[in-house]
Amino acid sequence: MPRDRLFRARSAAVLGTVVLGTAVLGTAMLGAVVGATSPGATASTVTAAAGRTPATGAVHGVAHLVIYSINSDGPAFQVIVSGAIGDYGPAVTVLPDGKVDPEHTSEMELELRHGTFRLHIEAIANKFRAETSHEPVFARTCSDYVDVTAPVPIVAGSGTGSYRGISGNFSLSLMGNEDQVSPPCGNAFARQILLLTGSGTVSS
Repeated sequence: MPRDRLFRARSAAVLGTVVLGTAVLGTAMLGAVVGATSPGATASTVTAAAGRTPATGAVHGVAHLVIYSINSDGPAFQVIVSGAIGDYGPAVTVLPDGKVDPEHTSEMELELRHGTFRLHIEAIANKFRAETSHEPVFARTCSDYVDVTAPVPIVAGSGTGSYRGISGNFSLSLMGNEDQVSPPCGNAFARQILLLTGSGTVSS
């Protein structure tokens, strides 16, 4: 049976064991996804512990976005934004109704200190899924490297807090780099990073 991967279908048995790895890139990652994969879970369930502080002022200009996950195929990520937005916090893949989406098919909600907004990730997720359909990409070394790009717009009306009314469009690259457990190849990863990066013009 093919192993479950980010932006691919996942079985219910795997979803119950999603745990993020360790602190990397100088930012502590979420320790565990608590209740994120239950049918009624929402984005706020995953990120309830993330405190926010008030911020004022309109958002306008170029924002630089980094979203990453270390050693996890789960729905939870970490975010750093600079430029027109200076903020950080967790993120989670969600369905339009706000329920957590472990299959990464629709949207990603950025739960930042000063507010939230969502990104349309369907197009870039589909490109990534297509590139990884015949992994391992490098069969001899049981390893994968995939890098795809696509426009990723902000979901209209999704902004809250300081990002209420925000709009814009990012040009993002989604990169996956991993070494798999071997032999045999394809059962699980030993080390993995998933990195969504790029810039876009935003305003509110």
